[in-house]
Amino acid sequence: MNAPRIDIDGSARVQELLQSLLPSKDIGSFVGGRVLPGTGETVELVDPATGQVFLTYADAGPAVIDAAMDVAQQAQARWLAMTPSARGRIMWEIGRLLREHAPAIAELETRSAGQPIRDTRGLVGKVAEMFEYYAGWCDKLHGEVIPVPTSHFNYTRREPYGVVVQITPWNAPLFTAGWQIAPAICAGNAVVLKPSELTPLTSLVLGALCERAGVPEGLVNVIAGVGRTSGQYAVAHPATRLVVFVGSAAAGSAIAATAARKVVPCILELGGKSGNIVFADGDLDRAVVGAQAAIFAGAGQSCVAGSRLLVQQSVHGEFVEKLARASERIPVGSPLDDRTQIGPIHNRQQWTKIDEMVWQGVSDGARLAIGGCRPAALEATGGFYYAPTILDRVDPAMEIAREEVFGPVLAVTPFEDEAEAIAIANGTPYGLAGAVWTENVGRAHRVAAQVRAGTFWINSYKTITVMSPFGGFGQSGYGRSSGKEALMAYTQTKSVWVETAENPPVVFGYHPAE
Repeated sequence: MNAPRIDIDGSARVQELLQSLLPSKDIGSFVGGRVLPGTGETVELVDPATGQVFLTYADAGPAVIDAAMDVAQQAQARWLAMTPSARGRIMWEIGRLLREHAPAIAELETRSAGQPIRDTRGLVGKVAEMFEYYAGWCDKLHGEVIPVPTSHFNYTRREPYGVVVQITPWNAPLFTAGWQIAPAICAGNAVVLKPSELTPLTSLVLGALCERAGVPEGLVNVIAGVGRTSGQYAVAHPATRLVVFVGSAAAGSAIAATAARKVVPCILELGGKSGNIVFADGDLDRAVVGAQAAIFAGAGQSCVAGSRLLVQQSVHGEFVEKLARASERIPVGSPLDDRTQIGPIHNRQQWTKIDEMVWQGVSDGARLAIGGCRPAALEATGGFYYAPTILDRVDPAMEIAREEVFGPVLAVTPFEDEAEAIAIANGTPYGLAGAVWTENVGRAHRVAAQVRAGTFWINSYKTITVMSPFGGFGQSGYGRSSGKEALMAYTQTKSVWVETAENPPVVFGYHPAE
């Protein structure tokens, strides 16, 4: 089938961006500098703010994946033939182009993913920063000389895997695309990126920008396709050497199993059920603001969302009342409105899941403090809006306290002392993030050390930078996808031995002279 022309309800600058970067002007996969239409089932893109379909395209299918793998292998050889310094300059240029086109990219992300424009404007700068940061690493990724106890000169090399398959989610498509692509190509790999079938647009633009900056055609390929078909085919492809997945624990487990059958390693960034702990001696006003940002930013559609709020019993009632009053005033509305802080849930299926989990929590005995519905003022829009919601007196055994909601829903649980707070925080199989609010320095460090989480904040929440390692414990995944640790994850270590002795000792067999 023929893919339709790209024609979204956007400003002139968005149309100009799409027309200049995607050669065929059609929705398809960006492979080797060309847009290849898919051959599979029809995929509908829905505007989260209206609930209306605005584009359709065809799932990529095996032929497109095969083509991407072929050009990726060729491009990687050309990429490695460049000097590390040259690769670094190209990566810096990717960052520059992102900044140059930031207004149009931010608007496109808002229209397709439903994120508030006030957030996406800053987000594009963060993605540019990812490429700029790793640009500086290109000529600094080197091995070591090891003083082995023989006559050999022994050194190590950090070598890329080859073709890396990366699968990213719908909640932050541009951010997660940059988060994966930048360290992968810095380390010398080629990339076949499969964004969520629901949000491929900004990832396609990013792939095209990489080529415009000077990476070899085919080094960064973006597949417009469905996870269970195109995604699985890419993971199982013979050319795949490393798999990176960002998404749910259930999907990550299935992908890791597919990769394991070929003995292909994975980096998994999975879900979270992060505990945000507030002690009575903390700055409660700051903690209220922090608790709102932790769960309601991005409409709660974030793996690190502080979805469990643990509040010390002595201040529990006061704190929840303050938090509820403040949260009811957060602007919810059109993501294109500069005043909006909470936009729509991305899709109807997710909205339904959120609503069902909230009311199951109420049925299980939690008290609904605020929310639990679509805001009345937004009913007529048809968008997937959900009001900021707080469930109080949540028992740690309830589903709402154990399973990821992925929406603007906060579960509040009181605790008596430090030991109980830590036990509750560690009471789920996840281990992605967490935080503590306290003025007691010793307690802050004790709690940070004892909570099982890959990222932990003290008297703040949700600060993330590409410079610092990010990843989870337990069912939140394994491997690290930022900082120096990401470069280690995207490379393999080779040990090289050079004999330096003029007459090395014979340790086995007969010397020819004998």
